[in-house]
Amino acid sequence: MMNVADRIQNLRKSKGISQEELADKLGVSRQTVSKWESEQSVPDIDKVIIMSDYFEVTTDYILKGIETQKQVDKEPLNANIFVAIATAFNFIGLIIAIAVWYAEQDPMAFAGGLGAMAIGSMSFGVGLACSTQNVKKAKQLFWMINIWFLAFIPLSFLYNVLFTGFIAPYPVFGYGHPIAFLAFWLIYLATCLSIVCITKMRRTE
Repeated sequence: MMNVADRIQNLRKSKGISQEELADKLGVSRQTVSKWESEQSVPDIDKVIIMSDYFEVTTDYILKGIETQKQVDKEPLNANIFVAIATAFNFIGLIIAIAVWYAEQDPMAFAGGLGAMAIGSMSFGVGLACSTQNVKKAKQLFWMINIWFLAFIPLSFLYNVLFTGFIAPYPVFGYGHPIAFLAFWLIYLATCLSIVCITKMRRTE
């Protein structure tokens, strides 16, 4: 059976935040939160009240484990669902932009592709605001995957404007200098891998 320490830890993890982030919300140190979760101490009533508002539960739930009917009926919304939706839209948007430009060589290819990617990114942002589970991990997962899609078109556009004279959503080979083409891929890989590494480094407990 869960005790106060377990409930605080479960609420924190369901919100997708670290002990340090919860401590900032409550105006205490990370060590204080760690002591609550390891049963070395219990939070003061004023901190319990702040937590109840932040986690949208009652103080009775935190202290005694008593759930209201609203809490029982409420189904937690997993933020990872919106990562999948956003990734699908971003991938489809990239494919649309490339396919349309390849077939028609029309700069308007950007419109359809970027439109789909905008929908994907916005749906992720809205979904994240509504989610109650895995929020922090979802943010990390989103950037680790989607940076590969989101960075491709802007970098391709810049390369083509500078070296090929085309306005295309992918680097056009054969019209620019081979070294510039190679440099594009190196910059693209370096940019994406840097974001992935930074995202991994920012992972906390």
